[in-house]
Formats: sequence, C-alpha cells, structure tokens
Amino acid sequence: MNSLKPMPKNRKSTQKAPATQTVSEEIFKQVYDSPNSLPGKEKWVTTDADVREIERLLGMKPRTIGAPLWVSGDTRRCRKCGRETNWLDIVASGLAQVHRKEMLAQVILGTRKYVNTEAPRAIKDLVCFQCQSAIRDLRSFKCHNWAYARPALLKVLQQMKASS
Repeated sequence: MNSLKPMPKNRKSTQKAPATQTVSEEIFKQVYDSPNSLPGKEKWVTTDADVREIERLLGMKPRTIGAPLWVSGDTRRCRKCGRETNWLDIVASGLAQVHRKEMLAQVILGTRKYVNTEAPRAIKDLVCFQCQSAIRDLRSFKCHNWAYARPALLKVLQQMKASS
C-alpha cells in the first residue's frame, strides 16, 4: 500500500506516524468495500440515536449524516457501563484530545477516503462517551458517504461555524 498519504498534522498531535491515512479510491475500495473486511470479532453500525448525538457535538443540523458509520472490535460494549461503543466514542474522544469539529466533519462527509491503519491493534486513546472508561478493543472504523457533494459539505461547515 505505497499510495498512502499521511493526514494533515493536527495542532495538538504528538503521534509520530499517523494511524489514519488518506488513500486513493481504488485502495479504499479494496480495503473497505465489505464490512467483513474490518478486523475484530464483531462488526456493527453506529445507532441512529448516536449519529444524531455526533451531529449535535459537531454543530450540524439533525440528519446531516446519512451514511452508515461502521465500527469493529472484539467486544461491542463498554466493559464498565455496558453502552454499545461506536463512532460517538471516536468523535467525542477526538474532540477532547486532538481533532477540530471541522476536520471530523470532513472525514465523515467529505470525498477524501481514509483508512485506519492501527488495526489489528485497538484505536488509541479512546474512551466511552457515557462513563469515560478506556475502550481497549475497538479496532477499526469506516463510513461510506460518496454521495456528499463538495458544495453541500462547505455549507455544513459554514453552518457548524455559525452555531459555535
């Protein structure tokens, strides 16, 4: 996979080698065309209620995100509180640690394709949205949102900025 391009550096990132990288559409499709390609014992989609919470955290209008937000791991639930882990944990942890809202919106809604290369290791520095306990075995995430046009993404980013 020599076509991998590192994501732009984040303002607070201390990670030496990015674990999420921009890839060509060809490589993206090879890696992520099927949920079965995701590592871990279980694969599932983020619940609609949690997608709506992600939109709220990012300052988006309800129902902006329409694509399925897949995750995979060895267990589906937080070991402390039992909540199903998913993209909400990824987004909330990212916002708390290194990522800006706009960057996360571009990953979810944009046309660039990203793959998480931490697999088969668990995603680093992830905590449960509900109880803040460490999540140690969520292994991968993906979203398919090829239908989102660039002008529509720019409009969402402007609305997010206006609401913050």
